[in-house]
Amino acid sequence: MASNSKVITCRAAVAYGPGQPLVVEQVQVDPPQKMEVRIKILFTSICHTDLSAWKGESEAQRAYPRILGHEASGVVESVGEGVIDMKEGDHVVPIFNGECGDCIYCKSSKKTNLCGKFRVNPFKSVMNSDGKVRFRNKDGIPIYHFLNTSTFSDYTVVDSACLVKIDPHAPLDKMTLLSCGVSTGLGAAWNTADVQTGETVAVFGLGAVGLAVVEGARTRGASKIIGVDINPEKRIKGEAIGITDFINPKEIDVPVHEKIREMTEGGVHYSFECAGNMEVLREAFLCTHDGWGMAIVLGIHPTPTLLSLHPMELFDGRRIVASVFGDFKGKSQLPLFAKQCMAGVVKLDEFITHRLPFEKINEAFQLLIDGKSLRCLLHL
Repeated sequence: MASNSKVITCRAAVAYGPGQPLVVEQVQVDPPQKMEVRIKILFTSICHTDLSAWKGESEAQRAYPRILGHEASGVVESVGEGVIDMKEGDHVVPIFNGECGDCIYCKSSKKTNLCGKFRVNPFKSVMNSDGKVRFRNKDGIPIYHFLNTSTFSDYTVVDSACLVKIDPHAPLDKMTLLSCGVSTGLGAAWNTADVQTGETVAVFGLGAVGLAVVEGARTRGASKIIGVDINPEKRIKGEAIGITDFINPKEIDVPVHEKIREMTEGGVHYSFECAGNMEVLREAFLCTHDGWGMAIVLGIHPTPTLLSLHPMELFDGRRIVASVFGDFKGKSQLPLFAKQCMAGVVKLDEFITHRLPFEKINEAFQLLIDGKSLRCLLHL
């Protein structure tokens, strides 16, 4: 049995259909089952993955009613049977890409950060242990889960493999960013690309993930960090974090990859596609230097459109890879990353552009849609 076996009634923002305003209402949250944890969410935020799911841009995201959200921080309220690495009151960060620690993937050391049981899965809408949900609305209708987390609720239940215990002195508001955006972008620069001092980087799309890439490249000593975005206002925020050059594709009369090759004597060492656009991804691939360039895919691509890439183009030595959660192993590596953020190695303040009470969650979505926010922090 859980350490607290009572059903909790609390607020949640429920999605009842694609593009419909979220309904903030009372829901019931069941106790955690075996190897599950129920947590009190203190802060949550919205990223483009939530926005894509809210719009219902792919069939995998059309399970309703549903509680979205996957960037958050909070404290443990109760633990289910078998959970020994966390207890009531611990400060935690939920992660959408879990780590069980026992499967062949988790034991693969540096080969992958995926998990056989708890990897990110947009089709998954129930709990692992019994295939059921832990949420119901006031009419008793089951409410589906989202990305192993469902953080748009005062309380949520997650598998223990998808929860990271962090330093109790870490500022929980800022630690929210480690659930997705900052870890994904910065980790792509640190872990996937392993950017070295003096190397060159191009970042396509200067949202929160793209700017986290910029921050990662800056801390590694990249000599040139080129930001690419069609929104001219992104230049100011980009320069504040660390871009050395800015390109607005609408303001040049040549393809972006040609401009970048001209600026970097043949191309950058690494490019990062953070826009979720297939044409942008091709430009990101072509802007890397032949012989050693690598393009890293970070943007969410919900459409079935395929990448236009001929196999012979790979014989020029350019590579293309994708990065999930910045190649961080969540439970084993995120606690150290949190300590690095506390020590000031990474600047987190620049990413929180707005703060709102949870009841104004639909306003927070609109800020992201309008391109006015990087992360709007919702406090519960």
